[in-house]
Amino acid sequence: MSAPTASPSTTQAVQPTRRNQELGLLIFAWFVGSAALAIVGIGTGDGLPDRFWLTLGVTAGAGLVAHAVVRSLAPYAEPIMLPTAFLLNLLGLAMIYRLDIAASQRAIENGSPEPTPESLGQLTWTILGIGLLCVILLIVRDHRKLQRYTYISLLLGALLLLMPLFPVIGHTVNGATLWIKIGPFTYQPGELAKIVLTIFMAGYLVTHRDSLANVRRKVLGVSLPRLRDTGPLLAAWVLSLAIMTFEKDLGTSVIFFGLFIAMVYVATQRFGWVVLGAGMFLVGATLLYLVVDHVRVRVEIWLDPFQYANDAGFQIVQSLYGLANGGMFGTGLGQGYPQLVPFASSDFILAAFGEELGLTGIMALLLLYGILVQRGLRTAISCRDVFGRLLASGLAVVFALQVFVVAGGVTKLIPMTGLTTPFLSAGGSALVANWIMIGLLLRISDITRKPSPEGAAEPSASPQRVTPS
Repeated sequence: MSAPTASPSTTQAVQPTRRNQELGLLIFAWFVGSAALAIVGIGTGDGLPDRFWLTLGVTAGAGLVAHAVVRSLAPYAEPIMLPTAFLLNLLGLAMIYRLDIAASQRAIENGSPEPTPESLGQLTWTILGIGLLCVILLIVRDHRKLQRYTYISLLLGALLLLMPLFPVIGHTVNGATLWIKIGPFTYQPGELAKIVLTIFMAGYLVTHRDSLANVRRKVLGVSLPRLRDTGPLLAAWVLSLAIMTFEKDLGTSVIFFGLFIAMVYVATQRFGWVVLGAGMFLVGATLLYLVVDHVRVRVEIWLDPFQYANDAGFQIVQSLYGLANGGMFGTGLGQGYPQLVPFASSDFILAAFGEELGLTGIMALLLLYGILVQRGLRTAISCRDVFGRLLASGLAVVFALQVFVVAGGVTKLIPMTGLTTPFLSAGGSALVANWIMIGLLLRISDITRKPSPEGAAEPSASPQRVTPS
């Protein structure tokens, strides 16, 4: 007797949503962040903060709301990215609170008014960022529709990058013109520019990758693109130089140019673009070193920070001392002196973690970032449409480049750039942008992992012809 034949509906594997796994990881992340906050209060001798239970309740509510929205609107989304970002955000809140305590104690000793705690503002920006993640999942139901706005994204990105140079609203902080200020409200539009320019690059490369991959000549054994196809690379090069020159924003220019090279390589699989981009970067960096004082000072501090230990090199020198004091396992949360590093809550928060958690703690944080980037790149590899693949890889590369540039600057591997550490550093502009990027990656992963309806054709790897706006 022959065995009964199963129907297609019974043989088709059911794709798990893995939302329960995400919920469990979110709860674990919340417990770790809450423990870090409590340890900071006990370690500094300040006891549990006045708003300890309120902070725990607000962060728990924000995490549960984000999970509920993902479960409802993106049930097949990648389950690890959200808890990883949530954990980094909570650890950043704990360290910012620790630096608030140090600033308050210093003010009391000096008989001056206590400063406004930065942790309160960071908690507010955290809620706003997670709220915008939910809004992204609500509005962007299919990431492929973003390709329609390719050239609108280019115009918007250029506008965002130029806004700090506008009269009246342009605002300079610590020598860098990166901010706009309208009344009491300040914002760094370059953080959002990274997102919209990534959307533009993904849309542009979908329609032009064949011409960019067309190789006509070899130089020293390296395949290089045709001269007429290097226009976008030249435009990115000029724009990054302009940002570095006029806005004195070394970090954003490096991120922008590196992002473009990485996305072109992903689209074309031509190593010649990487070689050409590296050569142009070296030429541009040399020119700026010779012409722009701001860049030259950064390089000289990088080469010999102790020569400038009492003025321009004070920040990096204090950072190196703090890392040396932390050693392998750190002094313990609340037991070090991270407040001696200027702008420790923003630019140099990794140095604060390095002193109080040691090399072990820094490696753990870098591992969390590695998980975040790896899940983003895995989403890109699994994506069934070229636009989504490029967009996901671009967003993951932004995280990777930003962490490399920040960690490299703090440890004196590369010159300081002034970038903030994703999710950890104080500052609403970067935090909100980071949560928006997580929302886009969750949407792409949801579309990618969602099972196709029975009988429906799989989406083709080749992009559909979309007319960009």
